[in-house]
Amino acid sequence: MARLHSWLEEHRPADREDALLLRVLKLSEEVGEVAQAVIGATGQNPRKGTTHTWDDVRSELCDVVITALVALRTMTPDAREVFGAHLEGVVKRSLGS
Repeated sequence: MARLHSWLEEHRPADREDALLLRVLKLSEEVGEVAQAVIGATGQNPRKGTTHTWDDVRSELCDVVITALVALRTMTPDAREVFGAHLEGVVKRSLGS
């Protein structure tokens, strides 16, 4: 994640604040691609038919995770710790342990 973040920082066309906003907005684009892949995998668009596979859906979900982690890293250099603490809290709330 650090390497991706560094590469994006080197090539960002916007200032830091705008870069963060754009990276967060990028999540919406990626989630839309997941939806498009699900629709395509299930053939829900009769005009297009089956256009995607469940492998495509998995790939798009990975893109969402990567994009979210890059956005989190853009917000804080402690992204790993922030994510780990949040995940631990979700696990405790969900599993009660």
